[in-house]
Amino acid sequence: QVRLVESGGGLVQPGGSLRLSCAASAITFNFYNMSWYRQAPGKERALVARIDSEGMVFYADFVKGRFTISRDNTKNTVSLQMNSLNPEDTAVYYCIANLVFNDFWGQGTRVTVSS
Repeated sequence: QVRLVESGGGLVQPGGSLRLSCAASAITFNFYNMSWYRQAPGKERALVARIDSEGMVFYADFVKGRFTISRDNTKNTVSLQMNSLNPEDTAVYYCIANLVFNDFWGQGTRVTVSS
């Protein structure tokens, strides 16, 4: 059974940093494109960042220069380093593994940016 387990969320002050991690199991991880989405209160889910199986990355405009996505194929993990956080970054962050038409989602980890 495929599992994606996110960790690292929490409460942080504006301007602070958090590092999210997602551990995947029961997939051939290095074949999968890995993404982070987020869903803010009252808003639709939005793509935050993506790293494909070749290591190419994509960032949403609203996180460029602040967030960094990376993957470790030896540990089956994908991470999201989030710097310069602001209250608009408050959301539940989801890890997604994609291969062709197969998408697997984690349960999400909550990030709250507040003073």
